[in-house]
Amino acid sequence: MEIPLALRGIIVITRKNMRLYYTKPPVLMFGLLFPLFMFFAFFVGRKLDLVTFFPAFLAMMLFFTASSVGPLITPWEKREKTYERLLSYPVTQDSIILGDVVAGAVFGIGISLLVWIASLFFIPVAITSIGLFALAFILGTLSCAALGALLASPASDSPPNVIIFSNLIRFPLIFISGIFVPLTQMQGPGLALAFCSPLTYLVDLFNAAMSGTSVFSPAVDCCMLAGISVVFILAARLIQTRNLVKGL
Repeated sequence: MEIPLALRGIIVITRKNMRLYYTKPPVLMFGLLFPLFMFFAFFVGRKLDLVTFFPAFLAMMLFFTASSVGPLITPWEKREKTYERLLSYPVTQDSIILGDVVAGAVFGIGISLLVWIASLFFIPVAITSIGLFALAFILGTLSCAALGALLASPASDSPPNVIIFSNLIRFPLIFISGIFVPLTQMQGPGLALAFCSPLTYLVDLFNAAMSGTSVFSPAVDCCMLAGISVVFILAARLIQTRNLVKGL
């Protein structure tokens, strides 16, 4: 059976991104090393229950890994003048954006699964629902990778500028999303901001899958992550289309 042209375009773009960008220093630094440094800074040497906080740490690792690839791809290709060349091939702009999202999601799932497997030798983490755990990985990586694609959409051909901008967005999200302060202890403006973060629902879904306790129902978490992914992808498409019309 022949693969549809749009799907083939997504696969080709994804493979190209995996081959070219997974080993770039910014991706390795902010996607892998930074979450580990954050973990050591906040948890090592302190009397904290690592089993309780591990779902939040896993969500943070997935968040940074999945959203680190996208902000590098578009500005890098605009700087190297390959973005316009891609559009001249038989691929659509939607295929390019979805290829960026899938590449970020695959990177996030791969690294986060390795971290989770390695942690099993040191932290006695149980999983109460395999299905919810798998859904958390899939929906979480898609929403975080979609955020990465959206952060790469502004008209800039300077990867450092886009990466700095993306970090200005990503860093505050980890402090309002129930990672270091549980949602049950938040109130007022902090709680209202937490509801606006996709990472909040990912942390909550990991808690539901690994400890059986959550603030929202798993159905609400899944719907929010799926809806946020669609919103981010549509927003990235809108911004990039506008930039192309303006010749940016």
